[in-house]
Amino acid sequence: MGLTMWHFYIIYSKTRNRYYIGHTGNIDVRLKKHNTNHKGFTGKVGDWEIVYSEGYTSKSDAYARERQVKSWKSRKAKESKQAIH
Repeated sequence: MGLTMWHFYIIYSKTRNRYYIGHTGNIDVRLKKHNTNHKGFTGKVGDWEIVYSEGYTSKSDAYARERQVKSWKSRKAKESKQAIH
C-alpha cells in the first residue's frame, strides 16, 4: 500500500488578483476542482494556478502549515514570505 502524500498549496488567480491557501491529498484533482464553475471563492474564474506547494506525509502537518500561513495577517507578508521559510 502506497504512502499518501499531502500537500500545502498556494494558488493565484490573475483575474481576481487573489491568492488561495489550502491543503489536499491530491493536488492535481484539487486544482481542477478550483478551476471548475462552482459556488465558492475559487469558482467561476478558471485561471487558478499553483504558485507554491510543499509535500507532507501527514494530513495534520499539511493542515498545520496551512493554518500557519493563513495566520500571517497581510497579503504583503504572504507574498514576501511565499511560504518558503
